[in-house]
Amino acid sequence: MRVRSKQFYERALKSIPGGVNSPVRACKAVKSDPIFCERGEGAYLIDVDGNRYIDYVCSWGPLILGHAHPEVIASVYFASKRGTSFGIPTWQEIELAELIKSCIPSIEKIRLVNSGTEATMSAIRLARAYTKRKKIVKFEGCYHGHVDSLLVKAGSGLATFGIPASPGIPEELTAHTLNLPFNNFEAVKKAFKKYGEEIAAVIVEPVAGNMGVVLPKEGFLEFLREITSKYGALLIFDEVITGFRIGLSGAQGKIGVTPDLTCLGKIIGGGLPVGAYGGKKEIMELVSPEGPVYQAGTLSGNPIAVSAGLATLKELMKPGTYEKLESISQKLEEGIKEVLKELNLPYKLNRAGSMLTLFFTEKEVIDFETALTSDTEKFAIFWQKMLEKGIYLPPSQFEAWFISLAHGEKEIEETIKRVYETLKEIH
Repeated sequence: MRVRSKQFYERALKSIPGGVNSPVRACKAVKSDPIFCERGEGAYLIDVDGNRYIDYVCSWGPLILGHAHPEVIASVYFASKRGTSFGIPTWQEIELAELIKSCIPSIEKIRLVNSGTEATMSAIRLARAYTKRKKIVKFEGCYHGHVDSLLVKAGSGLATFGIPASPGIPEELTAHTLNLPFNNFEAVKKAFKKYGEEIAAVIVEPVAGNMGVVLPKEGFLEFLREITSKYGALLIFDEVITGFRIGLSGAQGKIGVTPDLTCLGKIIGGGLPVGAYGGKKEIMELVSPEGPVYQAGTLSGNPIAVSAGLATLKELMKPGTYEKLESISQKLEEGIKEVLKELNLPYKLNRAGSMLTLFFTEKEVIDFETALTSDTEKFAIFWQKMLEKGIYLPPSQFEAWFISLAHGEKEIEETIKRVYETLKEIH
């Protein structure tokens, strides 16, 4: 029963658009009312009605250690006792910047901001200033925050609601955005052949996470590195999701491709609002006050958020951490694939590290177009029944499931069991 959640939702509708502060939380795509959370414990969410769920949303990725990790909570507690915000520098900002630099060699200088959206917006502005060009290349289904010029076939919530672009954005602001199919070498070649001298940057999720998990084809990211260098454009990796989730050095370290700029968020804030963008020294030195490219924020480098991020990254740097996470994730992947095989279902499962998506389609999902072949009606039924069985999945076919270090053998085995029961019921 979710009586109190329903009551809170009805109350929220009177004050908040759609009753939620971020669209996918409304659960419209899965034909459900939203669930209101009371607290989190490790791998579990507990809603306001006292129901417990194994959580595969993990705050949409930041909670790689699980809910209410003791080191993060302690760090936040002691930081808050010193004050919540100062508007002047703190030494913890330097420590976080140095720690990130030590893990991601492509980042020589870094600027902390408040969100992933702010990071991508700032990186695009910086790329245009550095190259003195206007056009940006992005890929269908890749979401880079709600930046006006990038909100074009941006996957995630937009795909969920079937919105090709958002009202309120003048066409002039998207006129310089070239939107290409992900993993399509030829489309990129043609775009550069026609507009190469006008393209400031290519921005890409090195592993897409906002049309569901979609891996780059072999050689695709290397190709983007090569063609941007050839034409004097910058390569921007949006690692807001993949940063410190795919590995300690992000997707770029795992794949071995070096971008000019990197956008980060989610995990580097340990569950609190943080974003960052960084890259080559000569590019980052254009950022004010060192250079003319203006970007500022009252709460940038907030001491509590920075403390949570530091605690999280220090835990991730402990030996064996990513090996453990990979083992757990692999077990879930193999278990679900075995279920699909046993039930003779053609659905596809994509996984990259501790993020995965079960696509309700028989087609290999390699881009936004193939992701959209998924049976979203069937997914909605699957989601509802999994929820009834105590498993909380992202309420959209076009999102990644996130696994945390708090997910153990017990939770993984329970999840596989419930996937089997649910898929058997609905087929």
